[in-house]
Amino acid sequence: MSIGERFAANLKRCRQRAGINQSELARRTELDTTTISLFELAKRTPRLDTLVKLTGALDCRADELIEGMAWTRNPHTYGSFEVRDD
Repeated sequence: MSIGERFAANLKRCRQRAGINQSELARRTELDTTTISLFELAKRTPRLDTLVKLTGALDCRADELIEGMAWTRNPHTYGSFEVRDD
């Protein structure tokens, strides 16, 4: 699973828990429904300001949207992303 796929799954889980559809989330965040769809399809990832909008609209914490993602620093390389399938 990629970072984008993990974010997509987390976003969809938080949206469903909030009991709203993609259109309502788009309205609450002042984004296009297409943008929300692209996030949930892992075709696009949000900028930081959009992440903050999503947390406010979903009444969730940012760590819920990035749950299962980590950056692992390796002293021999620059590092790599780690995605856990919790």
